Amino acid sequence: MTDMDIRPYIAPGRRAHLIGIGGVSMAPLAEVLHGAGMVITGSDMRESPTVEHLRSLGITIHIGHRAENLGQAELVIRTAAVHDDNPEIAAAHAAGIPVFERAQAWGAIMRGYKHALCISGTHGKTTTTSMCTHIIMAADLDPTVMIGGTLPLLGAGHRVGKGDTIILESCEYCNSFLSFFPTVAVILNIEADHLDFFKDLEDVEKSFRAFADLVPEGGRIIANRDDENTMHTLAGEERPVTTFGLTEGDIHAANLTWSKGLPTFDVVYRDTVYAHVSLSVPGLHNVKNALAAAAAAIALGVPGEAVERGLAQFRGAGRRFEHKGTYNGAEVYDDYAHHPGELKALLDTAHTLGYKRVICAFQPHTYTRTKALFDDFVEVLKQPDITLLAEIFGARETNDIGISSKDLAERIPGARYYATLPEVTAALRELAQPGDLILTVGAGDIYTAGEALVKGE
Repeated sequence: MTDMDIRPYIAPGRRAHLIGIGGVSMAPLAEVLHGAGMVITGSDMRESPTVEHLRSLGITIHIGHRAENLGQAELVIRTAAVHDDNPEIAAAHAAGIPVFERAQAWGAIMRGYKHALCISGTHGKTTTTSMCTHIIMAADLDPTVMIGGTLPLLGAGHRVGKGDTIILESCEYCNSFLSFFPTVAVILNIEADHLDFFKDLEDVEKSFRAFADLVPEGGRIIANRDDENTMHTLAGEERPVTTFGLTEGDIHAANLTWSKGLPTFDVVYRDTVYAHVSLSVPGLHNVKNALAAAAAAIALGVPGEAVERGLAQFRGAGRRFEHKGTYNGAEVYDDYAHHPGELKALLDTAHTLGYKRVICAFQPHTYTRTKALFDDFVEVLKQPDITLLAEIFGARETNDIGISSKDLAERIPGARYYATLPEVTAALRELAQPGDLILTVGAGDIYTAGEALVKGE
């Protein structure tokens, strides 16, 4: 990553080449830069509806990575998955063309907005960013949005608006959110994660504190009062902090009731009911996410009525307890949970929904995370009535550790290990009975096992 300032390059008429342009945060970036009058080209490994959409805007996109794809580019922007050995990166370095990370570009863009709402945390970012989007849309503020998942309201993971508010899911991995310029910084929770990059929990906390410290004078930090690590991280913070919590905090819930696993509650701010919320997504963790979103709305001066309407229409983000269909009387859901804390929140919720059995097919994500959090995964995966384990999804890693999901299965009573996803689908087909809740869980491609099941493949 270059230490150069990207801002002089983000100007009408400048030529930018985006590597991995079809990705979830690269595609909206391309659209925003194109809309700002820049000449955008890009490359990706495969054709996709996203690539087609960008082409329809007049953006030239090459499939496959080759040095000549750079054309007349004056700067290159890459996704985190693209490394220095990529032929286009190597060509840019050889030609003296500066290479920036996508987070640097988003950071430059958000400086053009009066309000930059950045949602961070180890878990719950996508859901809370989606909730905030529903609320800000209900308030007719025409936001620009970047989410790390698909939101049905947008039909995508992003939106390019004309208002003065930008909403971004803000990830700590590789310190990417430290390139941002939040006016409102939300911290949902902090746990030891991404230990292929961070040394330990203390290192993670240091990164989140640096993120909070980016908030300017007149801005606001929103923090989870119930999360010990978050409060420890913010100790001594001089910028204004608004806390949220279930029963304590500047913003908290009151009169919480449940109907068929779904919560209804009052959002209380400074001893006054700010909004009365009924959620269509289950779980106590979603009450906390909604409180964080309400706190962000208060910081932006949004009326409680927009919070009520926005959250009433929220049905979940893609791959967040997403209903995939029914097979042999069993309901099939998919979820992106890939950290023990997320898994626990998901399974705790699942057990409140009144199903006869909870069957969980879990695919661990990355070898380093599986090794670092092995004992935590073992404990939480004892919760389902039946646990199936798919082989680890390596993502950006190679298996230098020599670890396998088989190692987890050996420590979890009754767990079954499968080397391939078609084997997982076949096992679910045999198991499924009326009254079952089947969960496919993980950040890799485990969702395809559930999709194949409901399609009868």
